[in-house]
Amino acid sequence: MADDQRVFLITGAAGKTGHAGVESLLARGHTVRALVRQDDDRARSLAAAGAEPVVGDLLDLDDMSRAMRGVSGAYFCYPIREGLIEATTVFAQAAVEAGVRSVVNMSQISARRESKSNAARQHWLSERLLDRTDMLVTHVRPTFFTAWLVDWWERRDGEGALRLPFGHGRHAPVAEIDQARVIAAVLADPEPHNREAYTLHGPIEMDHYEIADAVSGELGIPVHYEPISVEEFAAAMTSRGLPAHLVQHLSNVAVDYQQGIFAGTNNVIEDISGSVPLTVEQYVAGRREDFRTSGPNFVPRPSA
Repeated sequence: MADDQRVFLITGAAGKTGHAGVESLLARGHTVRALVRQDDDRARSLAAAGAEPVVGDLLDLDDMSRAMRGVSGAYFCYPIREGLIEATTVFAQAAVEAGVRSVVNMSQISARRESKSNAARQHWLSERLLDRTDMLVTHVRPTFFTAWLVDWWERRDGEGALRLPFGHGRHAPVAEIDQARVIAAVLADPEPHNREAYTLHGPIEMDHYEIADAVSGELGIPVHYEPISVEEFAAAMTSRGLPAHLVQHLSNVAVDYQQGIFAGTNNVIEDISGSVPLTVEQYVAGRREDFRTSGPNFVPRPSA
């Protein structure tokens, strides 16, 4: 049963895992405060769903202090951009001052001290920083999300293509809604998960040839995986104007992926949330409209 006296804060509430986290907590009957960067249509949709939108900046201590008032537990999610360590520090200080009892921290499966990705190493440092507080802390470390396919998908001439630098590496794509259900379950009952770092995987480990076949079977069109070099991948991201911090991160985790860092599967999602995670086919079936056009980041073929 949900405790009506508890308030849960979701940061990054307009993003994929944040928005899904809001929905998952609301579905459990909890009171949810949703931190957003601006008052826009996404904020209004959160309000319409039953959340309390709060406009604020994760790098602003005063904003975060206001957002934390009366909060029992919080989900901390910072995008892949500069400022993670500072944002974690601000978040932790505001949370401790406000008496927040627990936090679920969005990390990543590649977070480790020796990572060549600046962002992944910063996630590891942020984990250590949060572990030094007195709060109940749980880290979630997802493998690549299934939503990655939407962002990097190209639709051309009635076919689909995934041009990515992953070779024959493997992972079990995880849906953001499945991570969100874990977040909601841990916030609702944080004690058993204190100081745990959970890797989150979908139900089936696949390489990108198999992923392409799964998408093809669901959409009923040919879909191809075309392996490319990390250098071509980085050049394409740069040409699209993606931030250097993101390019550096994705270039290095592509190598991690080839070396098996993102591989594996487990029962964490089902054990914690009670829900069986979505397969690639189930995810695509629910997002057909997103696959009718190319995603924003697809890597185009070189000019002839």
